[in-house]
Order: sequence, then C-alpha cells, then structure tokens
Amino acid sequence: MSYLDRIAACNRFDLSRFLPFLVDGVRYGWVLPEFARLLRRWPTVFHVAADAVSLDPRLDDCHRRSEAVAEVVARLAEEGVIRGWRGENYPVALAYDAPATFEIERAAVPHFGFRAWGVHVNGLVRRGGETLVWVGQRAADKETFPAMLDHLAAGGQPVGIGLLDNVVKECGEEAGVPPELARRARYVRKLHYCCETPTGLKPDTIFVYDLELPEDFIPSNTDGEVERFFLWTLDEVADVVANTTRFKPNCNLVLIDLLRREQRLGGDPDERQRIVDALDVGLACDRSRSQFPAKDQCEDAKKGTG
Repeated sequence: MSYLDRIAACNRFDLSRFLPFLVDGVRYGWVLPEFARLLRRWPTVFHVAADAVSLDPRLDDCHRRSEAVAEVVARLAEEGVIRGWRGENYPVALAYDAPATFEIERAAVPHFGFRAWGVHVNGLVRRGGETLVWVGQRAADKETFPAMLDHLAAGGQPVGIGLLDNVVKECGEEAGVPPELARRARYVRKLHYCCETPTGLKPDTIFVYDLELPEDFIPSNTDGEVERFFLWTLDEVADVVANTTRFKPNCNLVLIDLLRREQRLGGDPDERQRIVDALDVGLACDRSRSQFPAKDQCEDAKKGTG
C-alpha cells in the first residue's frame, strides 16, 4: 500500500456508465441509467433520453426548480431509494462561488452526480519543534464510514453559510472548539476527487484549513458523531495513511497534502512529484465527455470568508 493507493481509492469512476444531467443544455451532474429510469415517473420535471437527463426547461428559475426536484427527492426517500436524509440543502452550481441553478437535499446529491463542497480542518499542535495532529474516531453508529478515523472536524458545505462560519460550526459540534479559537483557522487549498459509489458519482471539492491549537486544548465532541480523539505525531499519521485504510477515504487526501507541506512524504523527488500530481486528478470528471459543456470548477473560492 502507498499514498498513491489512497489517492487512487478516491478517484475510481467510469463515466461511460453514466448519463449527463443537463440544465439549459449545460452539464451539472451525472446519473446512472437505473436512477434515470426512476425519474421517468416525473415527466414534468425530468426529460429522460437515451443519452442524457435534462431538467424540464419550463422550470426556469432557482425557486421553481428547487421545489419541483424537492418533491421528487422526498418521494424517492419515502420509497427508500434515497437514504441518509440530512435536512440540509446543497447548491447545484458550476463552481463554489457561482449562482446555484437550484438547491437539493444533501442525501440526493450523489444520485445526481452533482459537485459538492465541504470543509476539512487539520487540528495541529506545535510542541518543541514537532507538529502533532489531532485525529478523531467516528462514532460506531454513524451511517457513513462508522468507527473510521477522521480529522479534528469536517463537514459538507450547505446553502446559506460561508466557509469560515462552517469551519466554526463543525469545530464546535465535533470537537468543542470555542468560536474565537476556531476562527483562527487558516485556509490552505482546495482538493478535488471523483469517486463512483453504489448510489452514483461523487465529484467533490474539499476546502482545507489548518487550525493551530494550544498544547493544553483537548477536543470534546458535542454532537455524538465522534467517539474519541488521539494526538498523533506526523510519523504516526504517515504510517497509518500509507499502510492502512483506517482513515475515512477523503481524509487521506487532506493528510497526504499536510505531510507534503510539512515535508514528511519521504521517497525520492520523482515519487513525491507523482503524489503531488495525483492529488489533482479529481477534476477529470469535469473535463470528460466534453460534448456537454461545463465551466471550469477551478475558480478560486472566497478564501476564509464567513
């Protein structure tokens, strides 16, 4: 096993299995044919053709689209097709800072293959010239990735909240970090990945933050989603990431980038460059099947805005 294996695990997909999802002729997502067949039941909302699924053009503004799609998604959730209801709306957009063409319940996003955004926070402690990392273990009853290792805090980016405000919210809920301390988090970079799952495609973007914490701060979970925390050296993090699958898969991308920035990747220069290059492959699902236009998702987000 290796860092490259961890990166590859987050970027396994076959777009030939998917149909593009279009709004006004522009591709926003990818849909599996079996899910597209279910959408045929709502012909006033979706047009399902052999080569694409389109939103009905008569739904011509964000509000009308959101309402129409919400009714379908709620019905599919009642039928057990869409599971893990979150009660959070995500924007359907071409870039983080682009207007949403409509909003949709978070649990439905992978079924439509829409890009989703989230924040991940490296909780760091600088002690005597050494960098330590707070590692959380997810609760055993979490619906997704139960009992796996995770960051100090992380969460999806719902409608109506800025990036830094989301960092503050997630740090408070997951690790008991006071808001005034969480607001010191420093934006580092974006990471993209694209992974095929049984429910659909996940072309996701992570906004990475570093938060340096006092030596005497001890994380304490408040929302029941984290079972315990560990304070690890970078060498311990590197060993677990490279040689096991204990971390939630997308956390590996953030931690590999942290190890790169802390100059702890090891290996020869060529190997390190392959790792750096591999961290950027996650936009491939936006560059493929180019007959369906989509704007570049690489526009800079508003760094650290609340």
